Amino acid sequence: MGALLWLLIPVGAGLIAAGWSSWTMRNRKTGDVAELAGYARFRDAMEKEHSVSEPASDPV
Repeated sequence: MGALLWLLIPVGAGLIAAGWSSWTMRNRKTGDVAELAGYARFRDAMEKEHSVSEPASDPV
């Protein structure tokens, strides 16, 4: 009986590993669309011309 209990440990670990791998390999619906839209917003923000203000003088 004790040997059967020790056999349950690797079997349980195998089942957990199979469940984890199937969960990580699932088909995600988001795709690259959100990432490409974020990159386009970033690129637009970087291309805008910003006025450079004069640095404040140090009151020394």
